[in-house]
Amino acid sequence: MAETKSTCCYCGVGCGVVIEHEAGRIIGVKGDPDHPANFGRLCTKGATLHLSAAPDTLIARALHPELRSSRDEGRQQVSWDTALDTAADKFAAIIAEHGPDAVAIYGAGQLLTEDYYVFNKLMKGLIGSNNLDTNSRLCMSSAVAGYKLSLGADAPPCSYADIAHTKALFITGSNTAFAHPIAFRRVEDARKANPDIQLVVIDPRRTDTAEAADLHLALLPGTDIALYNAMLHVMLWEGWINRDYVDAHTEGFDALKKTVREYTPAMAATICGLDRKHIEQAAQIFATSPATMSMYCQGLNQFSFGTHNNSALINLHLATGQIGKPGAGPFSLTGQPNAMGGREVGGLSNLLSAHRDMANAEHRAEVAALWGVDGVPEKPGKSAVELFKALQTGEIKAVWIACTNPAQSMPDQALIHEALKTAEFVIVQEAFGHTETCAYADLLLPASTWGEKDGTVTNSERAITRVRAAVSAPGEARHDWAIVVDFARRLGTRLGKGDLAAQMFPYTTPEEVWNEHRESTRGRDLDITGLSYAMLEAVGPQQWPFPEGASQGKVRLYEDGIFPTPSGRARFVVTEHRITAESPSARYPLHLNTGRLRDQWHGMSRTGLVARLYSHEPEPMLHMHKDDMERRQLANGDLVKVKSKRGDVVLKVMESATLRAGQSFLPMHWGGNTMGGQGVNVLLPSDFDPYSKQPELKHAAVQVEKYTAGKALVAMRRTEVDADGNLQPNPLAVMDRLRQWLPNFPYASLTLAGRTAPVIVLKARGEELAPELLAALDRELSLDDPTKVLSYQDSRKDVAKRALVEGDSLAAVRLAGETKAADWLTDMMVQGHSAAAVRPWLLAPLTQPPAGQAARGKVICNCFDVAEDDILSAFRAGESLDALQARTKCGTNCGSCVPELKRLRHSVSN
Repeated sequence: MAETKSTCCYCGVGCGVVIEHEAGRIIGVKGDPDHPANFGRLCTKGATLHLSAAPDTLIARALHPELRSSRDEGRQQVSWDTALDTAADKFAAIIAEHGPDAVAIYGAGQLLTEDYYVFNKLMKGLIGSNNLDTNSRLCMSSAVAGYKLSLGADAPPCSYADIAHTKALFITGSNTAFAHPIAFRRVEDARKANPDIQLVVIDPRRTDTAEAADLHLALLPGTDIALYNAMLHVMLWEGWINRDYVDAHTEGFDALKKTVREYTPAMAATICGLDRKHIEQAAQIFATSPATMSMYCQGLNQFSFGTHNNSALINLHLATGQIGKPGAGPFSLTGQPNAMGGREVGGLSNLLSAHRDMANAEHRAEVAALWGVDGVPEKPGKSAVELFKALQTGEIKAVWIACTNPAQSMPDQALIHEALKTAEFVIVQEAFGHTETCAYADLLLPASTWGEKDGTVTNSERAITRVRAAVSAPGEARHDWAIVVDFARRLGTRLGKGDLAAQMFPYTTPEEVWNEHRESTRGRDLDITGLSYAMLEAVGPQQWPFPEGASQGKVRLYEDGIFPTPSGRARFVVTEHRITAESPSARYPLHLNTGRLRDQWHGMSRTGLVARLYSHEPEPMLHMHKDDMERRQLANGDLVKVKSKRGDVVLKVMESATLRAGQSFLPMHWGGNTMGGQGVNVLLPSDFDPYSKQPELKHAAVQVEKYTAGKALVAMRRTEVDADGNLQPNPLAVMDRLRQWLPNFPYASLTLAGRTAPVIVLKARGEELAPELLAALDRELSLDDPTKVLSYQDSRKDVAKRALVEGDSLAAVRLAGETKAADWLTDMMVQGHSAAAVRPWLLAPLTQPPAGQAARGKVICNCFDVAEDDILSAFRAGESLDALQARTKCGTNCGSCVPELKRLRHSVSN
């Protein structure tokens, strides 16, 4: 077995991983103990990365270029030459007829820095349009705009090391325990080492992060600016402003003072739905602590005033001098593994390489000289929402989508799907061929992915890490940067720029690309001219800036109080409270908040391949307050229709104590591959911030009503591990075949259950369950041979059931019209219990098993497969948390389940 050091491909913490591989296959993964981001720790997602690269997952990979000649036909495998020649022909023809702004590229924060750089150079340098944007627009652009507006540059001042030095930590707009688990482990470590650290969490929900807080401010969604302005009002009143710092290092404070005078704690308490005394308490903690640090993410960014959310928080740091010293400063947590690297190379429609601005003529000239072109276009390109709206209207004719899934992740999904249908030509460059966006691809280009790529990424704390390939990409998949280089040369010839394209894209290795990017940073705020691949490999991750001649990067910025603004001073930004893009009304009375699950990531194109990552929350669920459920006569597990102004989804509801009345919560991961309709983002508005262009993906106004129409259906198939260690039947192949049926149902959920031998689970409700539909499902699940299956039919009640027992195990089941036994049958299949004792009751309408082991409940600890019922039983028997952990190991690996373990212990003790 060999080991290769690389990084995780999920959140922006940038954890180091050691990939274990043998004979060209990834067989394991562990945390890199030498990496400064995680020191060997991994969350549940990172710890299961190798399972997403198992041989059985190849069925989900894009392995060969595929092209379709018309929208009425399926794609056919073609050669790379045919694929790229066709792409170049299409782009060249559109550019010739309609101009360079008629084409666009939409990328991702999962691309490596080298990939990002060549895409940027292709679009803005060779093609001559700024229509290049990425999904970083959806998560980090308000943080970028906030930093630039207040501090002068997109440069997070803090590092993870500051967590150990802080005396007061404000986590706002982030369920860090779920979204950035390894960063939260560092918070737990710091508080254990220093119990005097005060943790304040600002979040509408009482999340796992909020559970750990000394003070939780459960403000109403979108009222952050009113809160921060009121805190500054208190600081002014009490004399807690650091006047020396303000006078020496900032500008604009007098204008801000005039505004915040109106934001009394009483006024803000009314706006935010908070206790006035808690606002005053938060202000005192922030201002009087020797070192105050804030960490924040989408709860600030994903609003139509996200930039000002960021600046209002940064105002507090500037007013109190809580910046540029150990344990202090505003620290935005990056949502994707290389959103920071993309920002460094100018991977947004309004940016250029090395933090240069499109609107700056001098910056455009510098980039043009570096690239050897006459000029870079002055006109800003289309940002994400604008890009797809232009695609829908026909202003943009062709789009190249790389390493992202807008048909799941963008807001207002009806618009996005219509745009992709309308486009003349859609290229999708992807590692996974099953994403919702791939269904719209006229040309599918197979790309390499985690474990196969070579290059660099930059994490939230500005640390650059070398990414190394452990195995070769499967099939004909190629590296993203190499695909772009090959395409650029072909396109250049067709545009009459063949010599220029050859000159611009001479690269044969990712290091050559990175070296050019490095040179573009010379003299800039993110200068990395002192770094090299060799140094990163020998010494490990390094933070920027790291200019030529330096011996190390900077752990924290602005220690000298000098900022990258024209005056050298940080800027106070006048921010006013604004209402959300849409507010609750008589027709849409509930706030809908969105966020992340603990064990899933983004659109689930990778985590959705791993059965155990469904165990904690197994299907799309709307979280609601008990009062709102009672008002609608809802019980846990009932189906509800959630409707906004743009669309609706049908899914199950669950009672949640984390929410205030009048609010609801939906995880953002579920799309059309796993549920009925176009996924949860069909509900969200496309309104965006005027500065950052980031859409309001965090909030919508919705109505919720009970859904009782139609007939219930549950269909399941268990897999087995064969002699060669492969799963039979392949669960992902079965899921792929079952996906075609999801549009037939208003409510549908298609997920996996179990661990070693996954169970495919389809739950649905249809207006009618036609015999031909049931027959088709039976064929997919091996339930179509009447001589081998148990069968029950009641035509009068429209009930039809089938079960297949192979050996001693329940292998498949289909329940139509009545599904009471679904939960215990699923549990029996997952645990592999003998079916002999319950065989006569397999098709009976029983909510509990007539014999054998009871259902375990949801899995709390995914690392060691410890379920909720087992944990509660242990606590009720008097077992301590320490004893439980020693016996079962729960919570001793990644630690993601520790907050929930503590909550369960507390529920029993009370």
